[in-house]
Amino acid sequence: MNPHLAPVGVPDPTALPHVQRLCDLADPYASGPAEDELFASAMAEINAWHAERSPFFRALHEATPPARPYRTPLVHANFFKRHEVLSVPRDDIELHLTSSGTTGQKSQMFFDRWTIRSAQRMVARIFERNGWITPDQEVNYLLYSYEPAPALNLGTSFTDNYLCDFAPARTVEYALRNTGGGHEFDPFGCVAALRRFAADDAPVRILGFPAFLFFTLERMRAMGLPPLRLPEGSLVVLGGGWKGHADRRIGKDELYARVTEQLGIPGERVRDTFGSVEHCVPYIECDRHRLHAPVWSRVAIRSTRTLEPLPYGEPGYLHLVSPYITSVPAQSVVMGDLASLQPGEACGCGLSTPWFTVHGRAGVSRNRSCAVAAAELMKGMS
Repeated sequence: MNPHLAPVGVPDPTALPHVQRLCDLADPYASGPAEDELFASAMAEINAWHAERSPFFRALHEATPPARPYRTPLVHANFFKRHEVLSVPRDDIELHLTSSGTTGQKSQMFFDRWTIRSAQRMVARIFERNGWITPDQEVNYLLYSYEPAPALNLGTSFTDNYLCDFAPARTVEYALRNTGGGHEFDPFGCVAALRRFAADDAPVRILGFPAFLFFTLERMRAMGLPPLRLPEGSLVVLGGGWKGHADRRIGKDELYARVTEQLGIPGERVRDTFGSVEHCVPYIECDRHRLHAPVWSRVAIRSTRTLEPLPYGEPGYLHLVSPYITSVPAQSVVMGDLASLQPGEACGCGLSTPWFTVHGRAGVSRNRSCAVAAAELMKGMS
């Protein structure tokens, strides 16, 4: 068994039995009245947990109308860029991650063992469901992420390196190379790695920022290189978005078609993801490229004017709710992303949980992300 699928226990089994039961659910997309009832019970427990330990959350919770779903306050993700709020002793923190790159605002998120392990187990369960845990099959990795460096604690870098635990590495190449004083995008290194991987017999896993993958494909085309055919079983899992290069962004369908055309990877093995350090529940595209909510979370869309919930199809702020987190009162986070929600049956992939589409960022002047910072590394290089 992959170690990330191993059991993990909540910090206080007496106070959080339903949180434990919910996060122990092995089917990532189970849905129904029983799951809804369990989710509501788990939310009540985690609200009580944070209200007892965090004066900040307690004040918010007491001011929240009881009729609001799960009676959970709305906390904007930007709050965590300016405040450090813990619900556990600092000695219990095992991991500290930040949301941004080289400059700008950074969320400071802290994880106790339960929180980070339960989030990692969620990812592992989705990978397992998709058949992407292959302990007997070595792969070559190309990470469109930051090469590890001392004191580097970016959430995106942590995630991409963690995703390498699901298949043994034959080789690992990084697109954002550590220069000693920062990181620089290495397009020629990426092209060389892909050409080398195409001549190998091991599948390739490409993980990270879609913008840098696209710029690599553009560079290949500009160099007049013929299409490659990466080995069968190769996989692309993207994350982080394009925010800093909106003017050069291409649609998902076009990007996936380019990957298939130039790298020989079928579209169903190219998946985008959504996640953040403020809310670590994984949202990974289904084979029809929709971001379904897993059983451990609920998704709502809220009006940009009133913050009231909006019906299916209407765009607004993305609101993510999950009781998994015990270290920080971030069980109900309003993201800076604009999105719209659809019912599960509108997808047609067979998953019944709702799915959302991200339309972009709101308030971009103060909403930097890892992708924005990484995009700055591209200036003058593509």
